Amino acid sequence: MRILGAAVGNCVHVAGIQAFLSAARTHGHTTVFLGPAVPIRTLLESVKKEVPDIVAVSYRLSPGSAQAVLDELKCALEADPELRKPRYFFGGTPPVAAIARETGVFQAVFDGSEPQDAIVAALKGGISSRGSSVPSSDLVTRVEASFPLPLIRHHFGLPDMKETVLGARRIAESRALDILSIAPDQNAQESFFRRNEMDPKLDGAGGVPIRTREDLMAIRDATRVGNHPLLRCYSGTRDLVKWADMLKDTIDIAWGAVPLMWYSELDGRSKRPLKEAVAENQAAIRHYVEMGVPVEVNESHQWALRKCGDTVELATAYIAAYNARALGVRTYVCQFMFDTPTGISPSMDIAKMAAKQEMVESLANDTFKVLRMVRSGLASLSSSPQVAKGQMAASVFSAMVLRPHIVHVVGFSEADHVATADDVIESCMIARGAVQKALLGLPDPLADPAVAARKVQLIKDAKFLVDAVKRAGHKRPEDPLTDPETLYWAVKDGLLDAPDLTGGAVAKGRITTAILDGACVAVDRTTGKPVPENERIGALGMTEKDLDMVEM
Repeated sequence: MRILGAAVGNCVHVAGIQAFLSAARTHGHTTVFLGPAVPIRTLLESVKKEVPDIVAVSYRLSPGSAQAVLDELKCALEADPELRKPRYFFGGTPPVAAIARETGVFQAVFDGSEPQDAIVAALKGGISSRGSSVPSSDLVTRVEASFPLPLIRHHFGLPDMKETVLGARRIAESRALDILSIAPDQNAQESFFRRNEMDPKLDGAGGVPIRTREDLMAIRDATRVGNHPLLRCYSGTRDLVKWADMLKDTIDIAWGAVPLMWYSELDGRSKRPLKEAVAENQAAIRHYVEMGVPVEVNESHQWALRKCGDTVELATAYIAAYNARALGVRTYVCQFMFDTPTGISPSMDIAKMAAKQEMVESLANDTFKVLRMVRSGLASLSSSPQVAKGQMAASVFSAMVLRPHIVHVVGFSEADHVATADDVIESCMIARGAVQKALLGLPDPLADPAVAARKVQLIKDAKFLVDAVKRAGHKRPEDPLTDPETLYWAVKDGLLDAPDLTGGAVAKGRITTAILDGACVAVDRTTGKPVPENERIGALGMTEKDLDMVEM
């Protein structure tokens, strides 16, 4: 589209109109800026000359002077049908914007309080953020309508069901986010379908005490206001197929999030033996596919949270995506958790995430679409709300180098208390500010030789590890990366390992890692020096010759 913009009358303030035109150019539109203090007559002459699709008008002075300028514009449009052919947008301070709305001239009016997606919707012919349109309930459709502006996601679940419903409604009305993730308490996650096993003393621990299908439906109904956010929910740590059916029926879950190896004896979040957990998790993924629901395999960040080292994190990200594709997933949500583990530098974090993106997206094809979702690390925020707000904004800004489709906001209150509705809204608005700034343009981090070199080395090491995983255990299945027994032995043998798994039921917990030069690497526990991946694997009794290396 062709957009004509101007600050009109005696207004010389152009920052707002320039920001709008810049956003329009980001979305591929052609813009013409007439300048500051443009007389209405000059504006309308340019409308006839330029023949724009949209005329963007800005005025940021007093409401009294705005009234005269906008009345002049209205009279001119009423007198000449040719001038009414374009759509007219207005931007100004809230008092002036109120006057602009009253004129009836403008199809969209912005006062600076709107989320960025209101501008995107207006440019695409939709209704502005204060209109009444209901966005699509389909994840891919919403992503495509918004990109390059990512959808904003946040989780929410208070210890009280009634307060959660009221808070969810308030969040939806605020339009601060696009995706609301319901966070059930641990009793629900592990024992929703086994009520006799619940411990009443743990009710509300870690989230909202979901106890019936009607509880989920109440949250869904409460959020059918505002911008009608998409809903999703934690997938449960047992009975994942039953959870999948219930979440589809009650909240029309936007996508299912299922681990590959976790929620088992590996992390203690359920008592499922690892091999059985892998098989059940795969069945749950397959069930989401049968229902036509996109899937996230939330695997690699679980390893990273336990300080596994960058190479293990990348390898498990690839294995998770490989399983998703093999199980028939068509739309795959790939999570990139930044700032994990604590102490990793932004440059080495970006190198790791760029490597992860390349490895996962190497699997993409016409039937396997990858959506990138970035987030801050769970343990990366300070308990000081002021410091945490800065950390969260910086994390979101850095993560925008991946051009994500979704930003999963981790609230600034995370290290201090469970996020209230107000905390969620504020955190999402802070994240939106960071996103808007990043969309103006970021430098290419891979132009830094250190970042580029780290990415190349990580991919090489991760491929070596993945190939070792293929040969774990005693049998040689046709597709080892999807074989529960092979994955079990990859953990049991220490190929997939993390220091914080020491003392667990199945993992070795033998690997030692440390932050060196900003990256999380395997080190010798005695000397503290880095251990190359082929040497680490060799110490487990596997050599490069034994692995009979093949290309992935």
